[in-house]
Amino acid sequence: MQTLQPFTVAPAIPEKLRFLEVLARNLWWSWNTDASEIFRRIDRELWRLCYFNPVRLLNSVSQEQLAALAADDSFLEHLERVRQAFEKHTQQPADTRSAVYAPGDCIAYFCAEFGIHESLPLFAGGLGALAGDYLKAASNIGLPLVAVGLLYRQGYFRQYLNSDGWQQECYPENEIYNLPLDRVLKADGTPLTVSIPAPGHPLHAAIWKVQVGRIPIFLLDSNTLENPPEWCEITGQLYGGDHRTRLLQEILLGIGGLRALQAMGITPQVCHMNEGHAAFISLERLAQLTSSNGLDKKTALEIIARTNVFTTHTPVAAGHDEFPMEMLRPFFEALHESLHMTVNDLLSLGRPGRIGEGVPVSMTALALRFSQHCNGVSQLHGSVARRMWAPLWPGRPEDEVPITYISNGVHTPSWLSPENLQLFDRYLGPQWQVKPGDAAMLERIEQIPEEELWHGHELSRARLIRECREWLTLQLQRRNASKPELEAVKAVLDPAVLTIGFARRFAAYKRGGLLLHDTQRLEALLTGKTPIQLIFAGKAHPRDNEGKEIIRQIIHFARRPQVRQRIVFIEDYDLYVARLLVQGVDVWLNTPRRPLEACGTSGMKAAVNGALNVSILDGWWAEAFSPECGWSIGHGEEFQDAGYQDAMESQALYNLLESEVIPCFYTRSKNHLPARWVKMMKAAMRLAFAGFSAHRMAREYEERFYIPAIKRSRALLADDAAEAHALVKQHARLSKLWPLINVGSPSAQADLSHLRVGDTFAVTVPMQLGELAPEEVVVELYYGALNTKGVIATGSRQEMTLKGKGDDGQHLFECWLECRAPGRYGFTARATPRGDEWTQTLPGFLTWPQDAKAAANNEQ
Repeated sequence: MQTLQPFTVAPAIPEKLRFLEVLARNLWWSWNTDASEIFRRIDRELWRLCYFNPVRLLNSVSQEQLAALAADDSFLEHLERVRQAFEKHTQQPADTRSAVYAPGDCIAYFCAEFGIHESLPLFAGGLGALAGDYLKAASNIGLPLVAVGLLYRQGYFRQYLNSDGWQQECYPENEIYNLPLDRVLKADGTPLTVSIPAPGHPLHAAIWKVQVGRIPIFLLDSNTLENPPEWCEITGQLYGGDHRTRLLQEILLGIGGLRALQAMGITPQVCHMNEGHAAFISLERLAQLTSSNGLDKKTALEIIARTNVFTTHTPVAAGHDEFPMEMLRPFFEALHESLHMTVNDLLSLGRPGRIGEGVPVSMTALALRFSQHCNGVSQLHGSVARRMWAPLWPGRPEDEVPITYISNGVHTPSWLSPENLQLFDRYLGPQWQVKPGDAAMLERIEQIPEEELWHGHELSRARLIRECREWLTLQLQRRNASKPELEAVKAVLDPAVLTIGFARRFAAYKRGGLLLHDTQRLEALLTGKTPIQLIFAGKAHPRDNEGKEIIRQIIHFARRPQVRQRIVFIEDYDLYVARLLVQGVDVWLNTPRRPLEACGTSGMKAAVNGALNVSILDGWWAEAFSPECGWSIGHGEEFQDAGYQDAMESQALYNLLESEVIPCFYTRSKNHLPARWVKMMKAAMRLAFAGFSAHRMAREYEERFYIPAIKRSRALLADDAAEAHALVKQHARLSKLWPLINVGSPSAQADLSHLRVGDTFAVTVPMQLGELAPEEVVVELYYGALNTKGVIATGSRQEMTLKGKGDDGQHLFECWLECRAPGRYGFTARATPRGDEWTQTLPGFLTWPQDAKAAANNEQ
């Protein structure tokens, strides 16, 4: 066949409708009901056939329809109203933007996936949905943020099940022409590309831009003519390909992403790595600071660490990427000259404290070693992350490992049902979308009439069931089902029955099949006088046969004649399915193996719609649970025997459904309302609004991480990086002299066997400081209650003051300790360098007495 020259023909949009093209290419419309309605008005059926993709819609609508709309005064008035709102919320500064930022300040947010809307399929699951919600909130509050990701030509896989219920995967090509993407161009109008040194051939990438309100996402695409054919496939699939492809994706995301920003003239003061996939940005930041700012390597590293933010999202070890040294070495050999580091030094940065040639390089360890600001995504997950990564900080108590937590949140307008949106607009006031945690607004939730709230929820449940029947019909048609089977779908699910949803990735630790542990008891729940019905959805990773087997078991159970009208599995779970589920179910079920659920934002999305969570006390529910707004399965126990755990917790779940959940739902008052249930719905809404909104999350990142990091960036780069150079000298001095200090054994100036609550006593500790001055060292008393093993589980610190210096050259430090509560306690002492937060947490600069264990066992 002859070589074809492709060309594109765009629709001839009438002048009065030209704003539609602008609106279609900014995903702000996806969380603005009035804006999305303008597209639905163009052609309701076509809008649905285009899967709610406005770019595809405009490319599909007829010229006659466009001409008719241009003459429709009602439509034009609607369009003008949307245009004014669009300009206010995307082109004007946000009313809530912090005054701290200066022109040119920039935060770069790196993530492997973004789940903004189902029409832009660049996401796999929870991480992408979280990133999408975060960018929407960042746009709303006016963060000076840009996002960086990869453009996957095939996205994540599409799921379908075979006749046995076994998951199959397919990877259709995304139609770039029908996506809201714009190629980034140079000043001369030619496409902008970046390249990365790589073994054998440079890795080239094109840059595309997607606009999310005020926030741009820049997506790198390896499918360019400059690359060899096999490298064009690097950005083919999200989480697809082999281990080497994954490595190349992460090199492209981290190194290529920062190079793309530099090529566009964007210099971020702060870089936020949303998971370890982007950990290589630290290496590129090093290269840029040494080349563009003329800094030496050590000075640049002092700046990078204090201005990096890292968020870890998984407590499951297998979820943290690791790469063999022999795989990484060729790439580091191509990069090391620009980084002014040897290949072995580069490899050592990501090795999590273990030694040996075969130890892989951990992307999470690499990110943690270069980031002062690190967090998990729920209170419990923060604790789990500290335990997982404590070996990176040897000698530091687990509760002081510098990984905090910022609980995830959800972008409420993106997930609310149309019925709840109307209720909130009517009763909560005009500011509820931008101030979801406002105390006065939360109180107004109580003013929503119970009848209206319940009626709206019943409409949402009925809509979900209608959609489920349509999805099931399509699923059966794909499998060439018989006419009787297709007819039977019309009776599947009942709009009046208690509806329970379970939708998430099917991995073994999430236990999607826990309800099937006792099928006889589950069958009784599904077919009783006050029945339940179940809607399952979710994908297993293509290589996770254990997860696929759980899906298959659910399918086989659902085919039993007695229950087939009460249980369904919806294939190809995506954001659209997720929205309808969280809007329409009565109960959101979550059954992970504690503590392996990092957060679980789907439960928040359900709660904001008034669904009640029934969940293991893991992730967000461990900090959010209250009996006023849902139920807990168990009491937060953690088991060593998985089989025993499944048996215990499945029985606890059955008991909970039988004795509490089902009676609460079906007990109706004189006006036919489930009064207690509706009261719990309101409590769930208040909970989600108050503590688990994406606005709260974005503000917390801003106040705790971004603003301090931007201020440090300014200070460290001021006066030719004078402070950063001073930190290098301090670090060098500490590295040389710190090994010479010696912390003596602390001693109490009291009889420790006769202490009462309210007593105080002095503790002194001698210290040999060598050549360090007392003002260069922080000496602390470390104390706390002893556990059954005689060690301090959670300690407290109190800084000691210099009392004097003895003839032997030792300095004596002292503090007073108050006995505030009865119990068995211990204390010891320690020393750290005096300096900022990063200096104080550097590995290797925390010194305890040689007999610290014995000192910790001293009883008060």
